[in-house]
Amino acid sequence: MRGYLFVLLIAATVTYLTTPAVRRIARRVGAVTPLRERDVHTVPIPRLGGAAIYFGIAVAMLTASRVPFFDAVFTGRTAYVVLLSAGAVCLLGVFDDLWELDAVTKAAGQALAAGIMAWQGIQLVSLPIFGTFIPSRMLLILVTVVAIMVTINAVNFVDGLDGLAAGMVAIAGTAFFVYSYLLARDSSPGDYASLASVITAALVGSCLGFLPHNFNPARIFMGDSGSMLLGLLMATSTVAITGTVEPSTLEEARIVPAFLPLVLPLAVLALPLMDLLLAVVRRTRAGKMPWQPDKLHLHHRMLSLGHSHAGAVLILYFWTATVGFGVALFALPISPRKSLLIGGTAVVFALFLTIGPRRWRQMAASAVPGHGNRTATVVIPADPALPRAEPADLAGAAKTGALTEGSQPGGGPDRSGTGVNSGVTGS
Repeated sequence: MRGYLFVLLIAATVTYLTTPAVRRIARRVGAVTPLRERDVHTVPIPRLGGAAIYFGIAVAMLTASRVPFFDAVFTGRTAYVVLLSAGAVCLLGVFDDLWELDAVTKAAGQALAAGIMAWQGIQLVSLPIFGTFIPSRMLLILVTVVAIMVTINAVNFVDGLDGLAAGMVAIAGTAFFVYSYLLARDSSPGDYASLASVITAALVGSCLGFLPHNFNPARIFMGDSGSMLLGLLMATSTVAITGTVEPSTLEEARIVPAFLPLVLPLAVLALPLMDLLLAVVRRTRAGKMPWQPDKLHLHHRMLSLGHSHAGAVLILYFWTATVGFGVALFALPISPRKSLLIGGTAVVFALFLTIGPRRWRQMAASAVPGHGNRTATVVIPADPALPRAEPADLAGAAKTGALTEGSQPGGGPDRSGTGVNSGVTGS
């Protein structure tokens, strides 16, 4: 465990220290997020934060390669291929942050980076449907590329509030690390270092190092260079561990732990994947392309419920922890009944946090006497039969104080109603 904590601390420290420099560079090169209709920030914010995140991850993993405990992880070239592919995706995101690439170009770059990793052996070995194994290597590569691209865009879609993507990935990554660490330790107690755990530790550390600069009010955004990088590495760690357990070879008593490598990747990314699916369905039904932006993502809906910016982020954090750790509980040596009880309690509490504040405001508003009544001003047109004062008469009356409240020029009562609150209420 100390080795993984070492990797996490290096990634967090390097990312935290390099982010201010990246922010200054972003301002100089013009990588600043403008104010768009779908955004919730009110001032232009520099982006390119993904460059600092990648730098922290790269330094942490290269340092880990010099630690004897991780020798088995870095013996081959797989770990370095991951770093190369992550760098390619981050660079693609940098170009998008600078020049806003079209969707086809970004998809092609994502497919290339994912294809390089899949070709080098980081592949799914089973579909998350009853442990069905894929016999064809080319089909394995294709499914792996699609899975990685879906995860990349899911994290990219959810990156809409200050600190949301970084915090959700840090929480989901922590839940996944707990499972991958316990699985590696149980399967090989003598040497339980694993590539999935190293990637996840570095990923969580970089997110934690970036959050102080990105949480509301954010001083820098991660941009596509960061969101796509986080999605790629999250997918890579889950793909790397998917084949470590073969469900068909385990006895029925361990069927739940057997399926965890298939279910947990979906659980820790449940919110981003759900947001992606809803966005595709919503935009397709509206006759739009799936990548056309709108303001109906989960975080936008949280704001529409009346939550503050930071409050919406924290509630989504709690949902991520509820789903991710709720599934990871099944990997711990506790009874399934107790796991369900803990998970169910967390879900109820999350629902209470999500919906409760709005109900409280509605109840408080309905308890106020006269709620729903509005004061209206009724304008009564002047009677044309009454004499009107000339401008000269008005000036003289103003000097002598002849004009008083409730009267009008000419000595008659004020019937114009101008500026008078009549006290009439309306619904």
